[in-house]
Amino acid sequence: MMKRIRSIATVTILFLSLIFAGVYVSANPGTGKDPIKYDYGVFLGVNAGKKAMRKFRKYKTIVLDVQSGFDKDDIQTLKDRGHRVYSYINVGAVENYRDYYNDCLDITLGKYDNWPDERWVDVSGAKWQDFILKDLSERIKDTGVDGYFVDNIDVYYQYHRESIYNGVEIILKGLKEKGDVIINGGDTFVMEYIDKGGAVELILDGVNQETVFTAIKDYNRGKFKESSEEDRDYYLTYTETIKRRGREVYLLEYTKSRQLKKKIQERSGELGYKYYISKSLDLR
Repeated sequence: MMKRIRSIATVTILFLSLIFAGVYVSANPGTGKDPIKYDYGVFLGVNAGKKAMRKFRKYKTIVLDVQSGFDKDDIQTLKDRGHRVYSYINVGAVENYRDYYNDCLDITLGKYDNWPDERWVDVSGAKWQDFILKDLSERIKDTGVDGYFVDNIDVYYQYHRESIYNGVEIILKGLKEKGDVIINGGDTFVMEYIDKGGAVELILDGVNQETVFTAIKDYNRGKFKESSEEDRDYYLTYTETIKRRGREVYLLEYTKSRQLKKKIQERSGELGYKYYISKSLDLR
């Protein structure tokens, strides 16, 4: 238990300062020297090991990729320390370093811009749906994670046809039956799903939106900039739509600018969003 602070004024000042700093203090401070103090961290480029476990200590909600060597013991250790753990799962594309890549080549749709090691996948057929729902997601679930960080349902934006929409819906509903679901992006599909009267609680618990306040200037060189007002307003409309429906909103931003980082912290506090700011695209 956290120590009681006698002065109400002290509590108020501390609370406000933590909000504007983007810091989260957990009722369960965790174990070891480093208490949990940040809401959210996304570490998709981090491989399993002692260094990774040390890195995770300060973050309440952790997004990792269990296919990077994390096992059931690792996940249980994190949960025992008071963390909530989500694993990455790519449902709309496939990377060439996955052990199942060659088995999926016959159902790929095309190249993925800016990510040369990845190809879009046809989600409309039983082969991919069965693989995601009966194989890959089950292996991930067996590690004990709390849920899935679901990427690339933007396949529906790239290949805008009814069969792809239906495939995405089947996959999301199937994953939601197994655990919590945070969708990365996905505005085109999610907004259409809502417009059609779909119940969001059947497909997601939250949305992680990348680059609301920042933008990627150069993928190859890892250069970033502030987002345009048009893009920012568009994504904020989307995230507020999600929030109004009682779902969580998470932001993933990329910047090395202290000034922009401070702006993200302040706006996220005002909006009630959790956020993670990375200095690089590899999320290490």
